[in-house]
Amino acid sequence: MDFTPYETFEHGADIGVRGYGRTLEEAFANGARALFALLVENFEEISPRKEQPVEISAEALDELFVLWLNRLLTLSALEKMVFADFEVQISPENGEFQLQARARGEAFDPKRHLLGVEVKGATFTLARVEREGDLWVAQCVVDV
Repeated sequence: MDFTPYETFEHGADIGVRGYGRTLEEAFANGARALFALLVENFEEISPRKEQPVEISAEALDELFVLWLNRLLTLSALEKMVFADFEVQISPENGEFQLQARARGEAFDPKRHLLGVEVKGATFTLARVEREGDLWVAQCVVDV
């Protein structure tokens, strides 16, 4: 990989997450990695032991990205899991974009996982999904 897969950026009192990818799906997966790298300081130590399916749809790609991150936050809270690996498929269907994914991670363990920033939710602030040169970019601001 010859590009930075994800990054965060400041936006007032909140934080933006941005994922890059050679494909749309890779940008969505890397955007999710940016989110969980915020949530868990030692993100790279999360083991992809358990899998959670995710299916959502939206009329626009930026909306799909925000819904994707919010679904992952909800799954994380309900299942008490942290995620590190994401397999994403996106396809147009009946005038909408359909996302089918598998999020892989493990049960949150306070002895192993260092809590980072508390993220309340993904927002539509600065939300965009578009191609820039050879890469796709998916970004939005998260409420902290």
